[in-house]
Amino acid sequence: MSPLEISPEKPGKSTVALGNSVPPSREGSAAIEHWATHSPEEVKKILKSRAVKLAQEPVPQESAETYVEVVEFLLAHEHYALESRYIREVLPLERLTPLPCTPAFVLGIINLRGEILSIIDIKKFFDLPELGFTDLNKVIVLQSECMTFGVLADEVIGVHCIPTMKIQLAIPTLTGIRAAYLRGVTSEQIVVLDAERILSDTQIIVHESVSG
Repeated sequence: MSPLEISPEKPGKSTVALGNSVPPSREGSAAIEHWATHSPEEVKKILKSRAVKLAQEPVPQESAETYVEVVEFLLAHEHYALESRYIREVLPLERLTPLPCTPAFVLGIINLRGEILSIIDIKKFFDLPELGFTDLNKVIVLQSECMTFGVLADEVIGVHCIPTMKIQLAIPTLTGIRAAYLRGVTSEQIVVLDAERILSDTQIIVHESVSG
């Protein structure tokens, strides 16, 4: 039953009012005795006061809050997140091939079921501390209509939903290049990145050619 639904009165239970000729129940008798101690003017004032109070009380409404589903991960001990609708899959970092003559943040390429994907070390792109490779490293494959590449994460925490109203659009402590790719920060200090901008930014896109 929702907060606004009201249960129908049970069969056989009568509502007792002043002046009703129907014999009142025990509760009804107590109510009559209570009101009998007040004059008609006092009763009128009490009822008016209650009506004003009820009018001021907020009416429970069904929540219309929206949520964003994200994949949360770690970069240099900080919590980040990307919207899951831009993530195709998450996989271990395996068989990485370095790619010469590319920016430092391009780790290399991997062959994913016959598809060649560039792997971006977003820590280098954001000037975050390097931690080296571990068994916890994961590749988060981002995909849009025009671009697909992998982003290296130190560790993937999991998938969960964040209320959009909890995402603060800007905070003064995040400056520099990270701020340009920032969607917002939650109260739990999870930095939500703008995946759409990352996928479309020409600074990140690398067009590699692989000879067969």
